[in-house]
Amino acid sequence: MTRMHNPPHPGEVLREYLGDLTITNLATRLGVGRVTLQRIVNGAAGISVDMAYRLGAAFGTSPEMWAGMQLQYDLYQASKVKRPKIERIATIVS
Repeated sequence: MTRMHNPPHPGEVLREYLGDLTITNLATRLGVGRVTLQRIVNGAAGISVDMAYRLGAAFGTSPEMWAGMQLQYDLYQASKVKRPKIERIATIVS
């Protein structure tokens, strides 16, 4: 999987999928709380594996698409964090 430069939070993409649906209506259809869905759409929470399956079923997409967007976003955000230098470990291939 290639890393995107500054990928959007999956909630931004979900907002586009909403169309005329309200957060409350979609939350009811997904069987989740409105606040839970609102936090995702606002970028305050990530998409869990369970939510990826729910969104995939609701929109006719794959759960991998939603989980992949979340992973790309998380990896990019983590790449901006300063970390200590870690020495590479040589592995033995038999």
